[in-house]
Amino acid sequence: MAKFKRHIFICTNERDSDDERGCCKPKGAADVARAFKKRLFNAGLRRIVRPNTSGCLDQCSHGVTLVVYPEAVWYGGVTVDDVDEIIREHIVGGRPVERLVIPDDELTGITAADTLET
Repeated sequence: MAKFKRHIFICTNERDSDDERGCCKPKGAADVARAFKKRLFNAGLRRIVRPNTSGCLDQCSHGVTLVVYPEAVWYGGVTVDDVDEIIREHIVGGRPVERLVIPDDELTGITAADTLET
């Protein structure tokens, strides 16, 4: 079975409106996900790059969030207007769109010093 070259996980999580963390859905996440799907298909990348919606990616304070694997590049504050640039520069060109990258020290989760060793 063929493997995808890249996966794009787009947070479309929705929390209660009174949750202080907020969420991606009311910030346009579904529109961003649809744009990736349509524009990747139109670019001939349908079987090469897979855009997936996801639940919470735990980066709620960064606006609409997505992560591109295998590089593990995290983007925040993404809008539909950014989709073409991410596809052109990162997905096709291999260069992350720096203005949208969430710096490692701003990501929640484990740090480089943490390990998963048991």
